[in-house]
Amino acid sequence: MRIYVGNLSFNTEEPQLEQLFAPLGRVDSVRLVRDQATGRSRGFAFVEMADDAQGRAACKALDQQEVDGRRLTVNEAKPQERRSGGSSRGGGRHRRDTRW
Repeated sequence: MRIYVGNLSFNTEEPQLEQLFAPLGRVDSVRLVRDQATGRSRGFAFVEMADDAQGRAACKALDQQEVDGRRLTVNEAKPQERRSGGSSRGGGRHRRDTRW
């Protein structure tokens, strides 16, 4: 089961999250989402747990729990929605007239 963990302190690291979830079941992976430019945490992560029942129990036990002075949001991760807008052609004007 994939779990979303939000409202994390920017100081939280993967081992801390693994320790938080481990007493509630087997943790397969922890992925802290980081800013690509700075490498700094973006304040949320995804935790994969082996067993769905344990994952649901972890969500129930940890949602709204305070960690590092922040009240966590913990729930089952939703599938990523397709982003709309933008073209893969880059910015600027699109050529319609080939006489340029």
